[in-house]
Amino acid sequence: MPAPSDDHTGARIKEQRKLARLTQKQLAGQIPYSYSLLNQVECGARPATDDFVNAVAGALGIDITVLTGQPYTSEVQHNRLAMLVRPIREALDLYDLGANPDIVARPAAALIQEADRLCQEVRATHLRSAAADLPGVIAELTHVAWTSQSTPVWQALASTYRTAHDIALKVGFFDLSTVALDRMEWAAARASDPVLAAIRQYKRALGYHKIGAPVVGQRLISSGHSLLALEPSREALVVTGQLHLGASAVAARAGDDGTVATHITAAREVAKRVGGEARDVHWLSFGHTNVKLHEMGASVEMRQYDDALVQAREIELPPTMLTSRRARFLIDWAFVEMETGQSESSLKHLVEARKTAPEQTRYHPETRETISGLVRKARTTPDTLGHMAAWIGL
Repeated sequence: MPAPSDDHTGARIKEQRKLARLTQKQLAGQIPYSYSLLNQVECGARPATDDFVNAVAGALGIDITVLTGQPYTSEVQHNRLAMLVRPIREALDLYDLGANPDIVARPAAALIQEADRLCQEVRATHLRSAAADLPGVIAELTHVAWTSQSTPVWQALASTYRTAHDIALKVGFFDLSTVALDRMEWAAARASDPVLAAIRQYKRALGYHKIGAPVVGQRLISSGHSLLALEPSREALVVTGQLHLGASAVAARAGDDGTVATHITAAREVAKRVGGEARDVHWLSFGHTNVKLHEMGASVEMRQYDDALVQAREIELPPTMLTSRRARFLIDWAFVEMETGQSESSLKHLVEARKTAPEQTRYHPETRETISGLVRKARTTPDTLGHMAAWIGL
């Protein structure tokens, strides 16, 4: 990933200059500052004063906040997404209010089917569609769960909370994703379902992995394994394998090669016992391909980009692979190609990821890192790269 020193005003000036297809000398000719100063600012050797930033923003015809690290376009995107997830946030607050006499709910069987459909919609990366339908389904399931006290209904409600978590996480509302996981635990406990409870611990562990708290993540993974210790079902076996993959991600963030290898090996053994890709178990898609994808992901996390590139080029995704996993693989592959100097291939994979799953690709932070890296490395900015940069609001 880009070093922290790359995230400064000078680096953003360089990005925007290249997107405008200007050389340093050409831009310097349009501002009342020297080429030498511009060069030093871009490489971080000299700070960018307010007057300097104003001059550059004016010459490039962009808002000053694009250069200071608060892109207006990103704020617009954030506000639109906030409007989308607000009804989900409100629906999550209904959990402890009991039955709602004002709701005319569909039959339990229909709602259980809807919960599964929404989970599938997210894996197909239809995020806006799923987000629009989710609040109503949560409200109906909450009412029916309190009315009937049915285990399958509580399980379906837990599933919708997981879907809320997944949507919130994919569009960057991390606080909401945490609330959703709390609700998932609440519903899973009422369903007395250890498998759902273990999936929730897996999701929590990945959250701590992202913020660099591996010890907490490891404890959550262990907790998930404990929940499944007495469960002999295939469903529990699949989730056990997924927990090992989660543990590999947590260990990779800590740079622990040995623990990564241990959990990848354990997951591979579980995959042999499971057989094919287990799409039927809570849409986890655990199996041999998913193990390979996590092995590659661990190499990326540990900055072992040459290894990750070899692994990526050896992976063949089956036609049945979920869209969300296919897009994430392409995003990771693009990032690795960028880091190993294969700019043309990197851009090709990003374009393919956009075609595969536009919403997921647009909001994934690694997409932005890859495009920023490609812009920094490019002598000139190809049309495709410029279009992709504009698309994500760079």
